Amino acid sequence: MKIRTVEFAGAVASPGARGPGGLPEVAFAGRSNVGKSSLINRLLGRTRSPVARVSGSPGKTREVNFFLVDALRSDTSEPVEFYLVDLPGYGYARVPATVRQGWKPLIEGYLKGSTGLRGVVQLVDSRHGPTGDDLRMLEFLAALSVPTLVALTKVDKLKPTQRKKQMTAIGDRLGLDPDQVVPFSARTGEGREALLESVETLLTEGEP
Repeated sequence: MKIRTVEFAGAVASPGARGPGGLPEVAFAGRSNVGKSSLINRLLGRTRSPVARVSGSPGKTREVNFFLVDALRSDTSEPVEFYLVDLPGYGYARVPATVRQGWKPLIEGYLKGSTGLRGVVQLVDSRHGPTGDDLRMLEFLAALSVPTLVALTKVDKLKPTQRKKQMTAIGDRLGLDPDQVVPFSARTGEGREALLESVETLLTEGEP
């Protein structure tokens, strides 16, 4: 899939509120400080003019943000439009408890209520593996029967021997097939094409 244009399409800050709608959606979820904003910007080809805010202080994204993506299918070059949905990062201990408690109904409300959701890309830090929060999110998605794939962030920070060990350990712990796990580096761009292909598959398989 080739990205042509990206533009901010709105945000939702309260549970039960609805996004712009009318197009298929692919959501990106992950723990704060997992590198979600950097991954989204690299994936969309917006490293010089970022669309997702990259902050030195995790937990700043407190809304469900919608980005309208205009792209071309990789097989037919036909145009396709969809919303990339950036969910708030979760699990950051330094964020006030009242704020953390507000994220749960906001995230879960979107995942339960979106009629256009085709799938979720769950981000996991390749250096540390899934946290308890990550596992709970994956269990929640499985209970909703939402198609999910896992992107392992920051793989450039692993040595080759560490990388092989971590890929195997994380895959085994999550019980996922290899094609459900995409190694990704926002710094080098590794995994970008593979993740774009996976997102396109989510969009295609969810078509009526």
